[in-house]
Amino acid sequence: MKPTGLSLLLLFICGWASMTEASAQTTIVSAFDVIHYDVQLEPDVINKTVTGKVLIRLISRVDNLETIEFDCGALLIDAVRENKEGLKFTRNGSRLNISLSRPAKAKGRRTIEVEYHGSPRRGIRFFPDRGQVYTAFSNSQWMVCVDAPEDRATLRLNLVVPAKAHTVANGRFVARHKSASGKIVHEWRQEKPVPTYTFGFAAGEFHEVTERHGRVRLRYLAAQFSDDELRRIFRDTEDMIRFFETRAGVRYADETYTQVLAAQGYGQEMSGFAVMGESYGRQVLGDERDVWLGAHEVAHQWWGNMVTCRDWNHFWLNEGMAAFMAAAYTEHRFGQAEYLREIEANRVNYLKVRDAGKERSLVFPNWTAPTAEDRMLVYDKGAYVIHLLREQLGERDFWAGIRHYTRTYFGKSVTTPDFQRAMEQASGKNLADFFAKRVYLTKR
Repeated sequence: MKPTGLSLLLLFICGWASMTEASAQTTIVSAFDVIHYDVQLEPDVINKTVTGKVLIRLISRVDNLETIEFDCGALLIDAVRENKEGLKFTRNGSRLNISLSRPAKAKGRRTIEVEYHGSPRRGIRFFPDRGQVYTAFSNSQWMVCVDAPEDRATLRLNLVVPAKAHTVANGRFVARHKSASGKIVHEWRQEKPVPTYTFGFAAGEFHEVTERHGRVRLRYLAAQFSDDELRRIFRDTEDMIRFFETRAGVRYADETYTQVLAAQGYGQEMSGFAVMGESYGRQVLGDERDVWLGAHEVAHQWWGNMVTCRDWNHFWLNEGMAAFMAAAYTEHRFGQAEYLREIEANRVNYLKVRDAGKERSLVFPNWTAPTAEDRMLVYDKGAYVIHLLREQLGERDFWAGIRHYTRTYFGKSVTTPDFQRAMEQASGKNLADFFAKRVYLTKR
């Protein structure tokens, strides 16, 4: 069943704290476009530190580009170079400003190298007693990048980890080799552009279960469960993927989907995989219907990771949609009564916020310091509003609209007007009053 009220907030509040910092920043991608990151990263689980180097390949969008700026969280910058030549750089809060040695021309390609280290307090979670580490939400805390939802790029990630560690990262596993220090380098490549904030990895002394269902390879990683328990915990994953493919009208984008049960966790989607806490596994073993979180993270592989809000002001298109789709999956798997129970939980949580006088538009005018109530609106009100839209349009038109929306914007960034327009085009109905009343709060 879906976590409700306080339990839902506890699942996501740590991640939100990280995301708030990034969302408070002004978009910095207008002058250039990053097309590829090549990262070498060594996380030290015992000391909770990272040491890294990133090659950033970018294209200038303007003539005479003299300075470029990236998000760098609390990382300490050791050197910045281009073609082995040192570049001048300054820090401005969590921004890294770099002066190019020669201006870039429009459409000109440049590759910048940044070396860094740090002791991140967010964006990456270390569990020294369990030998585990995984990333969570704020990627500029462990790699220098453009940390904005509309920024898409490819990635090569070389993870330097202990010999016994299993890893998961974006895209496909390429190779492993021994480093000079005796550790093992795991190379992963994400060859299709995805939002930078969906980059990530997990590493630890996990054991692995692998299954293949059709063209998709499923991986399950954990340390505290037997092979049989892992198969039971994730037995619905194949069905979830098929269900969302049908509802989206778009096939799952990758060849592999990996689910990790880490020592602790609140649920984190990344491109091609998800990390959840061991508590999720115990919940599913205790009640097979308690798969809301797993379904929510699988749903993000379409809504969030591939159809992505243009900026955090439209974040409900990621989280409200994934929350609704998780409820829709419970309807498919366990019946309408279970779906209505999920939606009622959304409605109750939303009404608590509204009745406390903290109602806001789902399109936030400035998502710089979201409160707990704001976050509940994004998840719970978002899911409830999509349910109400389903009721208004009816089954045929609603699901036709979802397919049209997903197909049209798959691999792209979206705003709320894009969603409204897609649903209107598919249904042939004017939804201006519905969105004014339910989404924007401009009409009663």
